[in-house]
Amino acid sequence: MPALRAGIHAFGAAAQAWMAGSSPAMTSSASGAVRAIERDLAIRTYDIDFAGIVSNIVYVRWLEDLRLAMMEEAYPIAQALAEDVAPILLETRIAYERPVTIHDALKGRMWATAMGRIKWHLAAEFRVGGAVHARAEQVGLFIRLSTRRPIAPPMALRERFAPKAPA
Repeated sequence: MPALRAGIHAFGAAAQAWMAGSSPAMTSSASGAVRAIERDLAIRTYDIDFAGIVSNIVYVRWLEDLRLAMMEEAYPIAQALAEDVAPILLETRIAYERPVTIHDALKGRMWATAMGRIKWHLAAEFRVGGAVHARAEQVGLFIRLSTRRPIAPPMALRERFAPKAPA
């Protein structure tokens, strides 16, 4: 758990505000405003494992749903593909803190913690009520499909989701 706490600390004040129960889509931090997306996540019977809780692998699918929702708001996947661009996922880390059952009303939230020259870093949380049930971090990049070479995160995503410097 200390490694997770250190990782969460690295997300910055915006993530910590969300973890403390802040729910606005825009969260301010020492590093500026962070734009997050939030979605209700349906729990299906096939998501449940033999112990009656959501299987760990389901969170990977939900992370994909959240990431695609972020793209849909700023740079839809159909547009990306038409422009010869594709997102690539490099890393996923998930910390499961509490079980989720089929009876829970689950919300997922995702935001960018950094957008570098090539990579983008994302953070996510899964909550039931005010309680965090899982936290995740992902690192990805974008490639030019025709060359398979990395490119900068698309400007539309940067403008919409990149953490802003304080004014």
